[in-house]
Amino acid sequence: MFFVRCTELIPCPCCGNDLKVIGSRKRKTKETGEETKILIIRRLRCENCKRIHHELPDCLVPYKRYASLNIEQVLSDTQSPPDLAADEVTLYRLKKWFHGIFPYLLGSLRSIAIRSNQEPVIEPSVLSQSVHQRIGHYVGNEPGWLARIVRAIVNANLWVHTRSIFLSALPLG
Repeated sequence: MFFVRCTELIPCPCCGNDLKVIGSRKRKTKETGEETKILIIRRLRCENCKRIHHELPDCLVPYKRYASLNIEQVLSDTQSPPDLAADEVTLYRLKKWFHGIFPYLLGSLRSIAIRSNQEPVIEPSVLSQSVHQRIGHYVGNEPGWLARIVRAIVNANLWVHTRSIFLSALPLG
């Protein structure tokens, strides 16, 4: 087990006020091979809006079981990393998830740039660029690009919750 403690003081992504530690929880992540790492992450509550947040290290992607570098390898290469313990269906789902969320990620990165008064990224009009090449215009192509995307979007409170609960009810009548 590893305890995660951030040295930075990050304000609430919703309202910008201080966060107070209210506890911790376990978070599992699958590493290379069959190894599963258990992280103890802090639960934080905003003193103003009372929302609860979890302190995620850069190695995690919200709602994903695999480490961000492993997901990045799956997304960047045409074949799966040799030491990743995942079947072809899981790899397919990771790729499908990223290609589905990709337009939203680009829009979020543009929004963050506008909010912080940065020059907008001008993408080349070459249609043959891969998704990885297009995202590289925003966060670079060096290893860790997925962690940089996730960190910016989560800290700006723009991450889309991909877990949903669907309830079916019988009609009253």
